[in-house]
Amino acid sequence: MKIWQADFYRIPQQNTTKENIWELLICDATRSLEYVASCPQKQANSTWLTSQIQLAAGEQMPDIIQVFRPQSLSLIEAAGQNLGITVEPTRRTLALKQWLEEKQYPTVVDQPPPVPLPENLWGEQWRFATLTAGDVETAFSDRPIPILHLPEYLKPLNLGLPSTAPIPGVVIYGGRQSMRLARWLHEARPVELNYVAGAPDGLVLAAGLVDRWIVATFTDSEVATAAKLYQQRQQLSRGLHFLLVQPDDSGMTYSGFWLLQSER
Repeated sequence: MKIWQADFYRIPQQNTTKENIWELLICDATRSLEYVASCPQKQANSTWLTSQIQLAAGEQMPDIIQVFRPQSLSLIEAAGQNLGITVEPTRRTLALKQWLEEKQYPTVVDQPPPVPLPENLWGEQWRFATLTAGDVETAFSDRPIPILHLPEYLKPLNLGLPSTAPIPGVVIYGGRQSMRLARWLHEARPVELNYVAGAPDGLVLAAGLVDRWIVATFTDSEVATAAKLYQQRQQLSRGLHFLLVQPDDSGMTYSGFWLLQSER
């Protein structure tokens, strides 16, 4: 499968007639492909993008174009639709972001303040948990879980983690709302689940390109201590962690499992 990463954004410089310039950058995960094109702002539209993607592709179009910047997404989606290419919004465009940083272009995307999960999705209870790296793959890959996000690039073995390494996570007992919560999370596209100290402390889920959701808040000192350990373990697991949604604590039925990784 041929996957590209692309960005189309206004750059700091202007042209000789003082017009704002938009620049298109396209690369693959190894940067063996690097394509650059620019145009004045008045030409920055899906028609121009369509022609540039055709030029970059030659005879073989990509299957997927990954985009991390919300301001780029709609235009690249329109160009992708013109060419029959799937456009995937994702924060994990590592090669592209490295290239942008080398060019001293901004990669930080403005994020809105976190908002609470919709009330009809609240689970009955939640807790911190830990699995060994070996169990992450074996405990869930063979179970009939309706929603399972276990991508190859995040599997502990592929990250070079030993099978005994502790992988921190959060378990939500959703009760009757368990499947509804799992479906909502699937559509939201979870990225990472972090402890945020404050008054009160909380767990904040980063999802999609810029969304942030308050999963839980707490003031209990014991929970805060467990939250700090959860965050410390993330640092030791290369940011790897998990989110598990199940109806209850019987261990018989699971609604959804997501393997996540901190971007930091």
